[in-house]
Amino acid sequence: MSSVTMRPRGRPAHTPGTTVLTYTPNGKHIITAGSNSAIRIYTVGDEGEPRTIDEGVEAHFGITATDNCFIIGAEDGTVWRYDLESGKMDKLLVRCALPVRDLAISSDGQWIAVASDELTVKVVNVDDMTNVKYLREQTKGSKHISFDPSGRFIAVSCTDGVLYIYSIASDEPELVRKIDGAIRRLEPEDEATSRVVWHPDGTAFATAQASREVAIFSTSDWSPQKSFSSVHNGDITALGWSPNGALLATAAADGKILLWETSTQNILKRYDFANVINLSWHPSINLLCFTTSDGELYIYENFVSTEYQPILEKRLESFSVRSGPLGETSGNARKQIPSRFKPGGADRPRRGGSPDSLDDILGSMDDDDNFVEDDDGAGYAEEINGFGKRTNGHLDDPESRDRKRLASYWEPTVHESFQPGSTPWKGNRRYLCLNLTGVVWTVDQESHNTVTVEFYDSEMHRNFHFTDPYRYDKACLNENGALFTSSSPPDDGPAMIYYRPHETWTTRGDWRTQLPPGETVKAIALSESYIVVLTSVNYVRIYTLYGTPFRVYRQKSPAITCAAWRDYVMTVGNGPVGHNGFASLTYSIENVKRDEICQNEDIVAITEGEQLKNVFFSDNGDPCIYDSEGVLLILQHWRTPGQARWVPLLDTKLLDRLSKGRKEETYWPVAVAQNKFHCIILKGGETHPYFPRPLLSEFDFKIPVSTKPSKTNEDDDSETVRNDAARFEEGFVRETLFYSLFQDLISTTNATRNQRAELARREVEIDKILLQMIAVECREGEDRGMKALELVGMLQDRSGKMIEAAVKIAQRYNRSILEDKIRNLGERRLMGMEEEDDELA
Repeated sequence: MSSVTMRPRGRPAHTPGTTVLTYTPNGKHIITAGSNSAIRIYTVGDEGEPRTIDEGVEAHFGITATDNCFIIGAEDGTVWRYDLESGKMDKLLVRCALPVRDLAISSDGQWIAVASDELTVKVVNVDDMTNVKYLREQTKGSKHISFDPSGRFIAVSCTDGVLYIYSIASDEPELVRKIDGAIRRLEPEDEATSRVVWHPDGTAFATAQASREVAIFSTSDWSPQKSFSSVHNGDITALGWSPNGALLATAAADGKILLWETSTQNILKRYDFANVINLSWHPSINLLCFTTSDGELYIYENFVSTEYQPILEKRLESFSVRSGPLGETSGNARKQIPSRFKPGGADRPRRGGSPDSLDDILGSMDDDDNFVEDDDGAGYAEEINGFGKRTNGHLDDPESRDRKRLASYWEPTVHESFQPGSTPWKGNRRYLCLNLTGVVWTVDQESHNTVTVEFYDSEMHRNFHFTDPYRYDKACLNENGALFTSSSPPDDGPAMIYYRPHETWTTRGDWRTQLPPGETVKAIALSESYIVVLTSVNYVRIYTLYGTPFRVYRQKSPAITCAAWRDYVMTVGNGPVGHNGFASLTYSIENVKRDEICQNEDIVAITEGEQLKNVFFSDNGDPCIYDSEGVLLILQHWRTPGQARWVPLLDTKLLDRLSKGRKEETYWPVAVAQNKFHCIILKGGETHPYFPRPLLSEFDFKIPVSTKPSKTNEDDDSETVRNDAARFEEGFVRETLFYSLFQDLISTTNATRNQRAELARREVEIDKILLQMIAVECREGEDRGMKALELVGMLQDRSGKMIEAAVKIAQRYNRSILEDKIRNLGERRLMGMEEEDDELA
């Protein structure tokens, strides 16, 4: 074993977020998963690229492994088993209605325990998924779960700070002890840990306390006995015993990893590594792996320095929870001998019996023999025990090190799917939909949910409330009805779609339908004509309002979200990956009724690295988006294929209210209607609205254009002139945009007389703004005449009235040269119109 300790490099494994890891029991492989869909398989001792599996779902929170397979639990509530050799999905073991938070596997590899946001913990037989044991005593969701080394006990760490110890020795699990105060109260997404970490001999376990101490509990009476004193300056995020139990490693939010000696509770060494959220000891060699919230994996070879390696090389050491040591010959202590102390690296089946039974005698002989061989250092230990023996031969070979290359790689960053207008859980409630029609929210009642729908116009529609056994997690609301979907109903049922109209002339107007097994809902949309459902297999399913399947097709790019208005459907997905590693967002718009594609896989214009926060149609039917930069954009010319472009309507970072010292606020988008941006103001670093229901605010559009023309004089009114110029320029760009949008609308529909009159009125308004801009230029001086003449040329009026108005403005400010040029321009325009009329005749 090399005596040189080098600081490891961080290996970019996943996108930032929760990153989990595990070893295979034989120590050959390290498997990591994270917030993206990729799964990495590293070979211990190989510094090359890991094997990557891209078949997984996204947002992995739990992971465990055997020598032949590994099992991963995800935010979508699924627990999949993968074949280690092929990397293929082997079997769906469990489907939960709520996100899976942690996994644990029994020592014999036969049972997998699943902790999730559900109240019930499932313990599933790996070979027969129909063989399930249920742990039902919890009153809140579970954050962590762990088996004791014997596989007899399970510790469940709940989010309310209560620890449950179950015995699963019999077919019906038995609650052994409920311990309040052993762990801290945490939210499921908190990086701090409340995990129970069992000592390898099974006689004690460790937990992290809110006081940043590590408490030790005895399994004889489940009571606290000792503690590792608080030294960390931040919440403890991970902890783990060495394979022989003689050392303990702890990581915390203060950017430190501490190495403790178990027998003395003294700190042996401190390491500086930031954002560590998971760590794990190698089962047989001096190596510690840990992951960070940045998505990186560290493989720390020779983690325990030379002076402390004799402690790591001891045989299994029982932890002394009281003044006297626990008997080393106890059943738990003797049965849980690490594989590195056994010939061949495999655990020999043991018989129960007295401490001096034949198995124990043979075991002690094997341990002593191996211990001597390891100290001998003659090099033949590896021939005897293969991978089971502690060896660093593959690390010490200089020629082997020369052959290894430090490789770097990037992982494509993709956008997560989301439901427009919804918020995540906070406490036991969340908003499913929030728009100008009303609000839909749900409350978790443990055994079921309750859904409330409230309308802003209570005279037109009556509020309603119902019990929700399906646990709907997405909703849409408009003037016609309410749409609900449940991605993963209880009892592993199929995804459910439910539509409820506000008014009906029949006895029953609402309806339900189900998706095929294994297909879940990513996003939904509701228009005046259709219901749109985006699913996990990238299907776009379109139904009529009363449940008739109208169209089904597969989206070209992985689905993110959708929106609908009248006969139009807009879908958004992850597109090609750019040079920066970010997947570009693409959108498609189709007219469902006419079966016409308006835009096909065009690019959504958001800045590199930013996120899409909302997608919706304006009240006039134009697609809009709002991004994490706080910019609201609208899609111009979207009805003409290949002509669409995104135009910024408002940059909330440039709002006047922020320049007045209100810097700690952001805006949660709701709608674009009545020529206003409707939103909810979030203060104090909040990212989503919460209860009680917040008030809606509205802001005028303000397209970000150049706001300060160059100074030309120092007159007292120069500042006023510059402000007027900026205001008129922005108004001209904005009104021209809305004129264009309205023109596109009436050109593709049967325009009414009022609509045609409205278009003419908008044209006149643009000309009025141009006249005001001409007046500003005339006020600036004669040297601004060229720009004033340019503005005259932009007038749309064909009757000549606006040209005459421009002449009068020039006369008012005594701009005689400009006046002559405007008259000449008017005459040329009139002559051109006459020639055009002659050609038409």
